[in-house]
Amino acid sequence: MRIRVPGTRIAVAVVAIGLIVTGCSDNSGGSGGTSTVGSTNDINPRDPSELREGGNLRLDLSAFPSSFNYLHIDGGTEDGFAVVEPTMPQAFLSDAAGQLTIDHNYFTDIQLTGTAPQQVTYTINPKAVWSDGTPITWEDLRSEANALSGRDSAFLVSSTSGFERVEKVERGVDDRQAIVTFNQPYAEWKGQFSPLYPKAVTENPQAFDSVDRDSLAISSGPFEVTNIDRAQNRITLGRNPKWWGDTPKIDTVTFSVLDNSALLPAIQNNELDIAYMSGIENVTGARNAKNVVIRRTPMPTWSHLTFNGAPGALLADPQLRIAISKAIDRQGITTAGQNGIVDDPKPLNNHVFVAGQKGYQDNSAPVAYDPAAAAKMLDDLGWKLNGDVREKDGRKLEIRDVMYQQDQWVQTAQIVQQNLAAVGVKLNIQTVPGSGLFKDVVDPGNFDIAQFSWGGSVLPLGALPQIYAYDPNNLQGNKARIGSPELNALIDQTISELDPEKAIALANQCDQMIWAEGYSLPLYQAAGTYAVRDNLANYGAFGLASRDYTKVGFLK
Repeated sequence: MRIRVPGTRIAVAVVAIGLIVTGCSDNSGGSGGTSTVGSTNDINPRDPSELREGGNLRLDLSAFPSSFNYLHIDGGTEDGFAVVEPTMPQAFLSDAAGQLTIDHNYFTDIQLTGTAPQQVTYTINPKAVWSDGTPITWEDLRSEANALSGRDSAFLVSSTSGFERVEKVERGVDDRQAIVTFNQPYAEWKGQFSPLYPKAVTENPQAFDSVDRDSLAISSGPFEVTNIDRAQNRITLGRNPKWWGDTPKIDTVTFSVLDNSALLPAIQNNELDIAYMSGIENVTGARNAKNVVIRRTPMPTWSHLTFNGAPGALLADPQLRIAISKAIDRQGITTAGQNGIVDDPKPLNNHVFVAGQKGYQDNSAPVAYDPAAAAKMLDDLGWKLNGDVREKDGRKLEIRDVMYQQDQWVQTAQIVQQNLAAVGVKLNIQTVPGSGLFKDVVDPGNFDIAQFSWGGSVLPLGALPQIYAYDPNNLQGNKARIGSPELNALIDQTISELDPEKAIALANQCDQMIWAEGYSLPLYQAAGTYAVRDNLANYGAFGLASRDYTKVGFLK
């Protein structure tokens, strides 16, 4: 798994500094410790002088990105970000403690220069250019802000990232400065323009959809896409000859599309340099492999069950979703997944913050495990037992649970299946290859329950409008199609609050409403365990930190 650090959340089968979506399980292995995020990481830090020149960093993907435009709804995935991260600009970087600093490769300065109205001034590094040699200018920022504003629904965006609050982007003292003016305050403005795309990609909906559909036409990082081989399921990055920053130590980065079951053999056979290990069996196998070490840092990634609450769906009734939630033993699932892997495994009890983040508190009381109460709620809602399965108005309470094709997800689903059978609810388990889980199943709403993970960030509030706000005409990351005008209003108030303490309090009020509407059922957060070549430096279990691809390399 990969965490995007700094503003939206990524779905992890696959958000930006925010939330990423992933289909991968958060089952992880290790030798004890906690899954609570902290302030350190495990990347084998070395001075670049200790590294040899050249080499190829071999990484894995679960599928080819459906689009290389990470801002597009089809591209905002973990796999998409993995390719984009070393190739595109970003505004801020995060350290292991989650503290943000300006990425000076791209911006010499970024300052909050006004609060009434809120105004942010971006001063672009005069050396910063796109891979075609054209300078990065204020017009690139203006074009991206316009595309992500939500004002034109033809732009199929994965998240507006606060740009719906941007009134205008103007030229500053020269073409290398942009002044962004907001019409409403936006608390997590540091998550914007990460990544930044050239105006050629964002200038109109057609370009937004097509220019980077099959590759990155123009980039601007230490690396660029040099080859895409769909026959061999491989993407290769090479050094960008237009790059003005520190010269990378490695020559190339190669991404190979591999099924989860192939990751351990690839590590054992020296075909990958790093891979996330799910399950204690995989961790043990990797630990015993030649020239491989286990690196571990808890991550703000967590697994969950998301309900489909769309109008007309089986689970459209929030009280039915609550009843089903109360029948599911989250502690049992967490213990089964992490016993012997982390000390005292505990389920995650917040949709916004992960354990270890400032603001985390337990708001899960509405779905406290209580099978007897769940059964009574189902009775009261008119779902009566008929044999082993409840029915109402001739419709069976039979739920289809979809997930990435991975053993750990199936094992979780089997526990859920047993829990629900005890209260007269039938659960059918459906696995989907990684390449089709979101595009073909989850995003179109073809599920009752979807199991996947969210990859969080150091700016967690951005997940609120991205995932939990509801606009039927612009779902963004709201896979559940659940929400209310009241929650929308509170989310709006939360992300408008520039006082961090007040924003945290408001975010927890939002979380209480999210639990009460039965949006999703968080399970547990990832321990963050990777199998890594022992000679790989400045790369491993990053936790909250950004990667610096100019410093990655192999020991002499």
